Amino acid sequence: MRAVILILILLIVGAIALVATGFVNVNQTQPAQAPGVAVGSDGVVVKGGQKPEFEVQTGRIEVGSGKATIPVPEIRVAPGGNGNASQQPQPQTQPVQNSQQPATTDSTQQ
Repeated sequence: MRAVILILILLIVGAIALVATGFVNVNQTQPAQAPGVAVGSDGVVVKGGQKPEFEVQTGRIEVGSGKATIPVPEIRVAPGGNGNASQQPQPQTQPVQNSQQPATTDSTQQ
């Protein structure tokens, strides 16, 4: 039961959104009239009413393909700094100090 109510609410919200965005345009072409009821000596006489009529115009969506030319921006990289491209920052190096001396074995010193 809850699912049915949720679906109805979603349908109503969707219909409101379509009308609000102008995708669906609803115009009334004929107004509604209630049936006429008259009581006389012959009894109750009922004359038929009139139902309303509406004209509904919907938007169109056309899907297709075609060729198009799209301009692509050109990217140019200028040398940075003072305009001298030959001066590149040099990486800083630090000397490695090893506190252990490698053990060398010489087979000829025995």
